[in-house]
Amino acid sequence: MQTMLVLEAKLKGKQSQYNSIDEAIRTALFIRNKALRHWIDNKDVGKNDLQKLCAVLAKEFDFANKLNSMARQASADRAWLAIARFYDK
Repeated sequence: MQTMLVLEAKLKGKQSQYNSIDEAIRTALFIRNKALRHWIDNKDVGKNDLQKLCAVLAKEFDFANKLNSMARQASADRAWLAIARFYDK
């Protein structure tokens, strides 16, 4: 049985800061979804292929390039972990 760790924080910031956080979250979700779609559409796609996709997305979409490369790769990793977890069960 797995346990879920939930972290909560209260922030006091400016609206522009909240908007930046929301944009980063949306971009990370976009990259994760693109990675999943790439895996679905292509055969023999592995974890490294999803990592390479991050660089392609950063060149193709300006908003994706604004997100740190480590954050983009973490989104692709989360997509790969979801795929692996699906097939483990």
